[in-house]
Amino acid sequence: MFNLAQKTALVTGAGSGIGQAIAQLFARQGALVWVAEIDAVAGGATVAAIRRAGGLADCAELDVSDPAASRALAGRLPPLDILVNNAGIGHVGNLLGTAAADLDRLHAVNVRGPFNLCKAFVPAMLERKRGSVINLASIGGVVAVRDRLAYTMTKHAVVGLTKALALDHSHSGVRFNAICPGRVETPFVQARIASYPDPEKAYRDMASTQLNGRMAKPEEIAAAALYLAADESAMVTGSNLMIDGGWGAGK
Repeated sequence: MFNLAQKTALVTGAGSGIGQAIAQLFARQGALVWVAEIDAVAGGATVAAIRRAGGLADCAELDVSDPAASRALAGRLPPLDILVNNAGIGHVGNLLGTAAADLDRLHAVNVRGPFNLCKAFVPAMLERKRGSVINLASIGGVVAVRDRLAYTMTKHAVVGLTKALALDHSHSGVRFNAICPGRVETPFVQARIASYPDPEKAYRDMASTQLNGRMAKPEEIAAAALYLAADESAMVTGSNLMIDGGWGAGK
């Protein structure tokens, strides 16, 4: 099940964390994976790891906030079967601690990024009448997250983008879904936890919002992306797959 042989996938922000886990899993399942990264060194490391494991991958340096760069990349790559819009950034602050420039910066990457990639790659999917687009949103795209005003706004927009695309292209053969993780134990989060005076307490505090008392692993998010990428999920479009340890259950 969930065989991606003969499929071509593009994963943005795949130099580490969730994106890297998705790229590696897709390659293990047989896909040719394009790693799109603003950090060419990190992207190259992911590609090298995939190749060492016997998978097929290549790297493309990309700033997802640049629409011209996305169009140029689409002109160079073969048609995609799978597009994963994973690249994203965050910001800590409520209204009083969030400047307009902060919101603009997050919007450029978290909202315009997926929009730019969809504008560049989805037309070919529509023409071929097949494809799966997976947008990485967040629990913050479904419920509000304290002191994450700009992030919550942008991730709600990602969920809205996903639903609008699914509705507008419901009979096209192309599917659009979102994944909404809670807190995930990525290298970035691990480094942040390690910086606290009491890392164990910091982990417990961050994990406490999730009913099962722990953070997700990047591989658990990747498994959901694999399902949405595979033909076995052909009936799934316009959905938000919550992987939040129950965070949103009572909201």
